Amino acid sequence: MTEKSFKNRVKELALLNELFEKGTAKLIILYGRRRVGKTELLRQFLEKHKGLYILARQESDIEQLKKISSQIAEFYNDDVLKLNPFASWDALFTYLSEKPRIPIVFDEFPYIVQSNKQAVSILQDYWDNKFSKKDSFIVLCGSSINMMEKLLGKKSPIYGRRTEQILLEPLKFRDACLFFPEKMSLKDKVVYYSILGGMPAYLLEFDFNRDLKENIIENIVRKNKFLYQDVLFSLREELKEPRNYFSILYSIAKGNSKSGQIVNDTGLEKSFVNKYLGVLIDLQLVERRVPITEKKSARSRSGVYLVKDNFFKFWFKFIFENQEYIEQEKQEKLVDERILPELNAFAGRIFEEVALSEITRSGKYKDYLFGRWWDRNSEADLVGLDRLNRRILIGEVKFKKLSRAESLKIKSSLEENAKKINTFGFEQKLAIVCLDCDYEDPELEIIKLDKI
Repeated sequence: MTEKSFKNRVKELALLNELFEKGTAKLIILYGRRRVGKTELLRQFLEKHKGLYILARQESDIEQLKKISSQIAEFYNDDVLKLNPFASWDALFTYLSEKPRIPIVFDEFPYIVQSNKQAVSILQDYWDNKFSKKDSFIVLCGSSINMMEKLLGKKSPIYGRRTEQILLEPLKFRDACLFFPEKMSLKDKVVYYSILGGMPAYLLEFDFNRDLKENIIENIVRKNKFLYQDVLFSLREELKEPRNYFSILYSIAKGNSKSGQIVNDTGLEKSFVNKYLGVLIDLQLVERRVPITEKKSARSRSGVYLVKDNFFKFWFKFIFENQEYIEQEKQEKLVDERILPELNAFAGRIFEEVALSEITRSGKYKDYLFGRWWDRNSEADLVGLDRLNRRILIGEVKFKKLSRAESLKIKSSLEENAKKINTFGFEQKLAIVCLDCDYEDPELEIIKLDKI
């Protein structure tokens, strides 16, 4: 990712700058999924503060030390170190602890742990006795969420030493739009976001001067392409039994949102499904939701599971189940027959998520806590609760321009749902979120997403 393509991450960059400028000892854990932009964020930060960037690799302990010695020697222009690499992690940490205070980043730190399980214990010793006493600033960064979570756990040698932990998440819609041409319509931006999601590396793969069909054919549904391969690669990197996880993600992508439905669809035992769902939640690939009016309890029977990442949703819905098209090199037929006919409906569901995200960010609704609501027979796309001021906003989201007749029909449906939802007796407002609507009604709030 080039400097030109580095987008947003304003808050995260400001946080790192603020932490460094405090001048106190910092041991920071920064983690997140592959392709989310961790390395570029850190490079932008290090460029400002002239810090040391150390990249670990999947190799033996000896080769790891040689490579890292070379990186450190080049940074400090140390000719002696170039010829005599560190023979141990003790030697490496001693060398760094004697240098003036600068940011030091260990990227892909889990690879160091894989090559030498004692490296974390050695770091802990040097942190306690040298680095922390010199107000050092060290960032341990990694893409293996499983491994990074272990570094945060009670059994880790550096448990209690870390001063901050930062989970870098995919970009929200408004931030992802920075990758799209300004002249692109809101509808098209939603469609592209519904496919690519908020992963910067994915957003950079499309050429937005070409049409959508061409982009899908050339960048997703060919086996040699990064976007086709990355879902498989990411899951195989993190998981020991990827086949069962594939089945669960595919089941959820098809619309099976409850654990019982997933069990029936996959044929896996319930105990295994629950275990696998927990792992997928930890990996930020699946999320569990309950209606906004309920507490988020594991015992809630209303809880549903959703694929969290847009591109994973797209891949498992349209690619995973249609691989025979790709095997027979009928990519255009796949796009024409299977993807484009359903893409608008698929993007419409993502638009509901976009609406929730955007309204949550809006200052007008800052006192509301937003979510969705459902029971066995009905649902509401958007419900905002302001318990302090006893107010409720109940809305429906439509990925289209609405006519007066359609708006009136939605209003009637919202009034029926409100009887079930507003059991608190709060002051009530009904709303429609849409791409465009000319209808006005004093009892109905029309929210155009591009006007928020």
